[in-house]
Order: sequence, then C-alpha cells, then structure tokens
Amino acid sequence: MQKYEELLRALLYKRGITDEMQADIFLNPDYERDMHDPFEMRDMERACVKLFEIIENKEKIIVYADYDCDGIPGAVVLEDLFKKIGYKNYEVYIPSRNGEGYGLNMEAIEQFVKNGVKLLITIDLGITAVEEVVRAKEDGIDIIITDHHLPPEVLPQAYAILNPKTDNYPEKMLCGAGVVFKLVQGFIKKYGEFYKVKKGWEKWLLDMAGLATLSDLVPLVGENRAISYFGMKVLRRSPRPGLQKLLAKLNIDQKYLTEDDIGFMVTPRLNAASRMDDPRKAYELLSTNDEVEAGTIADHLSKINDDRKTMVTSIMREVNKKFEKDSARGRSEVIVIGNPLWRVGVLGLVAGKISDEHKKPVFVWGKDENDIIKGSCRSDGSVSLVELMTETKESFLEFGGHEFAGGFSVHSDKIHFLEEALCLSYLKVKRAKIDDELTYDVKSDLGIVNMKTWREVEKLAPFGLRNPKPVFLFEGVKIENIKKFGKNGSGEHLEIIFSDKSKEQVKAVSFFSGLDSFKTFLLQDKKVNLLATLDLSRFRGKVELRLRVEDII
Repeated sequence: MQKYEELLRALLYKRGITDEMQADIFLNPDYERDMHDPFEMRDMERACVKLFEIIENKEKIIVYADYDCDGIPGAVVLEDLFKKIGYKNYEVYIPSRNGEGYGLNMEAIEQFVKNGVKLLITIDLGITAVEEVVRAKEDGIDIIITDHHLPPEVLPQAYAILNPKTDNYPEKMLCGAGVVFKLVQGFIKKYGEFYKVKKGWEKWLLDMAGLATLSDLVPLVGENRAISYFGMKVLRRSPRPGLQKLLAKLNIDQKYLTEDDIGFMVTPRLNAASRMDDPRKAYELLSTNDEVEAGTIADHLSKINDDRKTMVTSIMREVNKKFEKDSARGRSEVIVIGNPLWRVGVLGLVAGKISDEHKKPVFVWGKDENDIIKGSCRSDGSVSLVELMTETKESFLEFGGHEFAGGFSVHSDKIHFLEEALCLSYLKVKRAKIDDELTYDVKSDLGIVNMKTWREVEKLAPFGLRNPKPVFLFEGVKIENIKKFGKNGSGEHLEIIFSDKSKEQVKAVSFFSGLDSFKTFLLQDKKVNLLATLDLSRFRGKVELRLRVEDII
C-alpha cells in the first residue's frame, strides 16, 4: 500500500481494503477483469437461444419494464440491441404506476395474447409473478424474467429466469438494468458474429446500465463498481439527444457529469414521469433520436418534477399538522398515515421524509385511479420491510419491495387496523438499530481542503452505497458568516464560511437547510464541529472547491 498517498491509504482502509492488490483492483477498474461471464447466470444460455429463435422467426416481442429509473434505462438497453441488429417486431410496455401498479398484470397479458405476442421479456420485475406467468404460458407466450428482487419460495414457471439471487452468479446485487445488460452481453457473445456486431459494442450501453446502478442504490462494489465506473465514462460522452437536452436544461456540463448530478438532478426528473404523468415520457426521452422531441420532453419532465416537489411539500404540511393535533400519533414503533386524496406516486418520497425525521418504519397510503388503497413504505434500518410485511401478510392485498423500501395495497376495511397489526409484527422481527454515532473518515484542519486532496478522493469515485463519499471532521471551527441563497431568492439553502486556528477560511454549502437543521443551532462566531465532504462546483462554468455539510455539532 506504500505506493499510495497516506490520505488515500486511510480512505481505502476505512473501506476494508488493506493490501496493495485489493487497492489496485478497486482504484483501477478493468472491464474484462471485473465483468463476470454472463453465462454464469443459470438460464442465460436458454434465454439467449430463445431470443435468437424468436428474432429469426420474426415473432412479436414485448419488453415489459418497470416504471422507475432502473426498469426504464433497462428497456433502452434491450431496445438498443434490437436497433443494432435491425429487429423491428417488438414493443416496449411500461405499466402505469397509478393505474396498474408494480409488476406483471393479467389485463396486460390478455392484451398481449390478442396481439399475437410470442415472447415477453420482463425488466426489473416478474420474479413473484407466479399466476401471471402460468396464464401467459397457457396462451402460448414464453417469458424470460430479468429481475433482481428477492425471489419467493416457489419461482414462476418462466422459460428462463435471469436473477442473480436465484443462482450461483457471483454478483448478487446487480440492479434490474444490470441484469438485462448481462443478457445483451451474453447475446452478443453468442451471436454477435452472426449479426456482424463488433466485440465490445455493448460497452456503449453502460450509460444506461450505469445510470440505473447509480439510481437504484445498489452497493457500488464488485461488478457494480465496474458498471457504474464505466457507466459514468460513457454518460459523459453519451450521444443520446434526450440526455444531452436534459443536462443542458439543468446547466450541467456533460463532460463533467458526476454521480451527484445523477442522484440529485437527473434521476428525480426521470422518476417524475411515473409519479406525476406517464412513465413512457422518461423512456421516450432516453430512447429518442429526435433533437426537437428530446428538448420538448426534457422541458416537460423538469416542469412536472417541480409540480412533484410542490405536492410533496403540501402533503408533508398535512402530515405535520396531523402529528401536532394527535400527539400519540408517531409514538408507536411503526407509523401508518394516509389520506384517500394523496397521490400514490409520490408517497414513497413522503414516507422517506417522515422516516428520516422520526427514525421509524413508515407506511403512507392514498387511493389509486381504481379506488384501491395503495401506498409506499420506508425503513429506518431497524427492520426489513419485506420481513415485516410477510409477518403481517393477512392485512395486505399485495406487497413487495426491498429491505428499506416497498409498496403495498390494503383492503379498505383493514387500513385503520394496519398500524396496530404492523406494531405487533415489528416486535417479532425488529433488529438492533445501528447507533447514529459520529462517523467520519478523516479528522483534519481546513488546510486539507485543496485540489490535491480532491484529486486523491476522486480516485475512489463513483460514490454510493458501500462506497460513500469520504467525510472529514473539522473540530472547533468558527462560523465566520452565514448566508441564505436559493432559486428566485427562496433562501432554502445555506452558504457558511468557516475558519480555524490557522485563520484558514473555507466555504461550505448545505442544501435545503435552515439555521436549526443541525445538532446545534447556527450562529455567527460560534465554534462547532463540522462534518463535511469535498464538493467541486462547476456552476455556470466557475470551478470552485468547497465543502458540503453533512452535520454540524
């Protein structure tokens, strides 16, 4: 490890990387070395052969993708393959979040049967669709499931299942688009020569696989590190007009695109399509080759994302009023709150905000277009939501999701008893909470905030789950000045100037924060302990290294 700078060694050590060989692999991703052979997935051979047969027979294919920023880029990955080999007899189907909800549904399958579909490929869904797969098979539709969610005890009787959680594939934590990328990689490996596709062409699809990997909060280690690392490289050069127009709209210079830009700016606008409108809008943005259409959709997604923010703010006001009115509400181990008028598509964001504030699992419900009570849930880490809902399954019509996030629907006569039922189940399946202790990577003075440090830190990028941005602790720094700033003078963000004993002064920013947002109230001249990450801003072409506040104590 001696060949690396002391700071970088310390940061690697914090990530469990303790020898030079591990460090070399982590710091220098290699496409050939770090990508597993797609045929290590159990049904990959079957899936590729079936797809080849269907294409050769010119039969109808449906690509059935989830409506979020994992399924939609996944659909674009598969569509790019079809475009490359000149195949036209396919359709991309994305269910409506509010009308159809998550997953395969019988009504859609009936429509596919009428339209003479022969192959259905799912993306980011399908692993629990046992009945729907039986129905499709009976009517002559073969199904290739590509998914990454936890499998049920009984798997669907699909023609092929590509899901690393069902077999011995080495990377268990691929996202949905990551799995479909492996299908394309396998197909090219097997039939690329037949279709005159050059070896390695699929690397251009890593912009979409990388976008989804960064958006879906999977651990950015192992194969996912390679997908996100090379994905960012392709995203910075991606020729997709929709991506270019959206980045221009957001004043982001494409060649300097960061994972923060993806997480805070791009993903919310793509997800706004399904939350507020039609998810196909996000798919059309990423797949179109038309510059004018791309510009129109980018404008539309930005507008409805603003509408989404307004809606979430309004619901949060209502939630806080309910908590004020009923002081017992929010004291129970699991919070259940809802209103038939709340829009189902934004309730995951609301649940996340309440969970962050109250440090509890939260279930938020509304009514969908079919008058069914549906909602989203988020966990604070004290319980796996899938375990909690399984323990309470009699209360739900349907449920599913991950450890930290999920969705559900409930009988209207059971909704008022849901909180009580979940609290009883919580006591059975809860686990020890991880202490919210002071966590940081490096303790230092403000002199460390310079471009040399930033270049060392950047060697660990892209950052995300299991590879977070390094946090610096600055003890006893003085608040020299506090300034509010924001869009149209809104003052929703803070700019703070800190100084230390050496009289070194550094600017820090904290977005969507007030003077009372931290563990200590902010006052000029007050001495505090600051936790922050390095942040290189390129706003309006001006390059500025600053800090981004994590907490002030």
